[in-house]
Amino acid sequence: MKLYINTLGAFDIKSNGNSILMQSRRTYKLYKLFEYFLTFRNRKLRPEFIIDNLLSESESDDPKNILRTQIFRLRKVIKSFIGNEDESKYMNLSFKNGYYCLEIGENIVIDIDEFEEFIRKGDIERENNIQNAIQYYEKAIEIYRGVYFSDNAYEVWLVPTRNYYQRLYQKTLLKLIELLKIHNNYEKIILLCERSLLIEPYNEFTHENLMEAMINLGQNKAALNHYDYAYKLLEKELDAKPSGQFTSFLGRIQNSNLKNNDIDISSIKNKLDETAIHGALHCDLAYFKMLYNLEKRKSTRKNDNNYLCIINYSSCEKDYDTWSTLLEKTLRKGDVFSFWNENQILILLYNARENGINIIIDRLFNNIKKHTEINKDEVKIVFQPLFEGNKIEG
Repeated sequence: MKLYINTLGAFDIKSNGNSILMQSRRTYKLYKLFEYFLTFRNRKLRPEFIIDNLLSESESDDPKNILRTQIFRLRKVIKSFIGNEDESKYMNLSFKNGYYCLEIGENIVIDIDEFEEFIRKGDIERENNIQNAIQYYEKAIEIYRGVYFSDNAYEVWLVPTRNYYQRLYQKTLLKLIELLKIHNNYEKIILLCERSLLIEPYNEFTHENLMEAMINLGQNKAALNHYDYAYKLLEKELDAKPSGQFTSFLGRIQNSNLKNNDIDISSIKNKLDETAIHGALHCDLAYFKMLYNLEKRKSTRKNDNNYLCIINYSSCEKDYDTWSTLLEKTLRKGDVFSFWNENQILILLYNARENGINIIIDRLFNNIKKHTEINKDEVKIVFQPLFEGNKIEG
């Protein structure tokens, strides 16, 4: 009888394909201790080292006694796994010369050992037999079902080991994809990437290889849809825009569309058009800055009546949705606004003559009074021409 231990993803121990773990609140800490010994298996561990990693937050005056008690219970759990079998062929948790050590025998199979062995064989075969290398890499990838001991997400002692296997998985996936590219097996690349993204959804390289495979198969619409999805996902997770290498795929997809005559200027125009245009445009600060500098350049050549407006309000009112709705209804469709901070709003007014400015000021104050609880004396509005001239205040 062999026991199979899963560490990549959710922790489990199986015999004949069936889990033999006992799930209860009492066993949670024991399994965490077991995971610790598995991570440092066949190594001598001082009790102080284990306590620092697992019992540092314990309020007990005698953490060594707590550790001894837990190890006593863990030995009983291990015994329940192997029954009357020879411990030396399975697992033996011993204490010798002041050190604890979990020794793993020949009848224990741990997924990370198989994972690394398949990768090692694939690396050997890669230079001489690509097809064999692909098979070994595929077996390794199949074993990786998630980060190392994913059920213990916040254990600091797990971080180095978890990062090691995560990097090894990504490197192996890229090696496998490169070999599949030699045979133009883009269908399998798509399947691999889609499976990988279920496990690690924020890896840019996997998204890039997926889109590249779609482009090579002529699935340009699918590639474009995935680009939009991945861009939003990565931007939200990283709190920053994806890398230049990632964003370059948009151009590659569009170029592929043009080469395949999949798109003409009319359909491009339809894609560029907003589905509905109601009121002024609300944009983020970076886009506002770009529009501001673009209009300022144009104003140096032609004296358009374009203005920068700043709304200052001292009230504690911070309802962005209320302000957005108010400005969309008050300003014209061609105007643009953005929030500078919690108490200032920037507006770009296009082709607004001086009498038009006064109309806008009156309309703003009337709508502020009608739709918000902010008093008129709490708001100050300043207009400054982009080209030159005196500022107008309201």
